[in-house]
Amino acid sequence: MDVLDSDEARDLRAAVGAIAAPFGGRYYVEHARAGRECTELWHALGDAGFIGVNIPEEYGGGGRGLAELTIVIEESAARGAPMLLLLVTEAISAEVLTEFGTPEQRKEWLPGLASGRAKVVFAITEPDAGSNTHKLSTTARRDGDEWVVDGEKYYISGVDTADALLLVARTGRDPDGTAQLSLFLVPVDAPGLAVIPLPVDVMLPEKQFTLRFDGVRLPATALVGEEGAGFRQVFHGLNPERITGAALCVGIARYALDVTARYARERTVWDQPIGVHQGVSHPLAKAKIETELAALMTHRAAALHDRGLPAGEASNMAKYAAAEAALAAVDAAIQTHGGNGVSADFGLLPYWGLARLLRIAPVNREMILNFVAQHSLGLPRSY
Repeated sequence: MDVLDSDEARDLRAAVGAIAAPFGGRYYVEHARAGRECTELWHALGDAGFIGVNIPEEYGGGGRGLAELTIVIEESAARGAPMLLLLVTEAISAEVLTEFGTPEQRKEWLPGLASGRAKVVFAITEPDAGSNTHKLSTTARRDGDEWVVDGEKYYISGVDTADALLLVARTGRDPDGTAQLSLFLVPVDAPGLAVIPLPVDVMLPEKQFTLRFDGVRLPATALVGEEGAGFRQVFHGLNPERITGAALCVGIARYALDVTARYARERTVWDQPIGVHQGVSHPLAKAKIETELAALMTHRAAALHDRGLPAGEASNMAKYAAAEAALAAVDAAIQTHGGNGVSADFGLLPYWGLARLLRIAPVNREMILNFVAQHSLGLPRSY
């Protein structure tokens, strides 16, 4: 992998930055405080062809790969507007539908995902399963030519602005008792589906929901890919989710460091800028180093995925490194600002909340450490 951006990548960064910069941090923070989606920026990026940059051209997308999507996500975040739902709609749903969807499903959903005018969010998490996907209890059973879904999902993002869910449900068990999972497209207005707001204290434009499925009937055409092959299909989307989650974190860190370095150059106490003091400059320099290292791993993971090479290790490492870097960068930014760090006028706390959330989701740091210990170091499985 070439660690240097190509001319095309630099042009993409500049173009996305030019669109996102006029919106910027104040726009994002106002929407985060109000719990209101950043629809104007989403549509601006979609109209320019960047939302669906990783979707095949025949469906209206850019025909590029995950590497380009990570640039779109990172650069919009670096201008102060991290777009969380890009991880869900484009990195998971679009990737899974492109790879496993039927021709009819791709024709129906990919053009809207490419333009940004449609959203398909991902529904896998359950209140009692945690990180153990084998314990999912939401079921889909055959009834004639239909599927009937019962169960509950938890912490599902963006349902209020979505057209459909990409649902993970249990459709059977192997002889050893392991769950067989399958994927389904479920309209958000399907009869029997209850969408319940899940309040959180993190300031985010995107809302969270609990979903309850009570005999939701789906046609046979709702099945995505092969029945019972859901694990393989899910992980085709989860690696991109981790990679783009890392890109979002890198962008948040870059934004926090940019605004804080400017503040440290301009804020004068005792007749000199506060950035002259190593107690101020060293934490920011350390965060800058960690951010650049995380960015390198993120781009490596995206390149591996785009080449069809094993990307699980790199995806997990990128997500771990980037989440740690983002949290450290925003924390250093708040500390550098002193009391202004918690002032609404400076708008740093929403970024701290999002960075802290991304240390937990879409996979928490402890499960990543488990993965690296087991798969990279060959240590005994601990769970």
